[in-house]
Amino acid sequence: MTQVELEPQTTLPPYQTAQLIELWCAEPVFFASRELSDTYYTEGTIGNYALAYALGWARSPYRLLGEATGRPTYLEDLTPLAGQRYILPAWPVDTSASFRFERFNALSDSYWYAMTNNRVAIAREDLPLKRTGKKPNTFRPSNFPQTGRLRMIERGNRFQTIAFGDGELPEYIRVGKFMSKVRVEIVKTVSVTAHPPGEYNCHAYLNSADLPSGFGLLSFDLISIPPASLLKNLRFSGAAWQVGNYTLPANLEFCGGRNHG
Repeated sequence: MTQVELEPQTTLPPYQTAQLIELWCAEPVFFASRELSDTYYTEGTIGNYALAYALGWARSPYRLLGEATGRPTYLEDLTPLAGQRYILPAWPVDTSASFRFERFNALSDSYWYAMTNNRVAIAREDLPLKRTGKKPNTFRPSNFPQTGRLRMIERGNRFQTIAFGDGELPEYIRVGKFMSKVRVEIVKTVSVTAHPPGEYNCHAYLNSADLPSGFGLLSFDLISIPPASLLKNLRFSGAAWQVGNYTLPANLEFCGGRNHG
């Protein structure tokens, strides 16, 4: 009996089209991607979780209270978007982003102040109330830096990303810790087609937490930032989507890799 070899099966993507988007920074953008001594560095990218919130796809309260302060709520906020909306981390249009440094000083201008554990006390009578140990300078720490330097993405930088799903996009969004203004421009709409499992190269940025199970990482460059590291220059094995000129792993979704190591 003659055996017939079957070609690898492809799964149709949930999205028929995607939008290639350009982001233009109208203001300097700051994320505390890395902290070295008193300097806080922004990496040359804009994460896709930040973009999902900025675009209004997910909502979170401005102030976290009670138990909500103990952990982020990405799973609750983003996983309902599975199969409906998705966006990639944004990468610089040029070879790399340009940055600017700024120094901040939040020290009090009062007549008297004292440096304590990561906070500034401005009234002598408050010191005993804050003290947690026997030594005069042991006080409850407050995680707010008082002085330091910021490396920010300079205004005028341009980034690209790919958005999946139906619905209009705003003309401007605000991102980062300072809610900086960023213009959103749809460059073009491209089709999404499926490729069978194989080995592929991906030249877009990817969120490591959004990769599907059974996905093979062959080689990549790592951008270590919170809340999840990003991958670039990725070579992978598995099913793929062709999105315009970009080849991406198939079945990307927010927090898609939460159930596998």
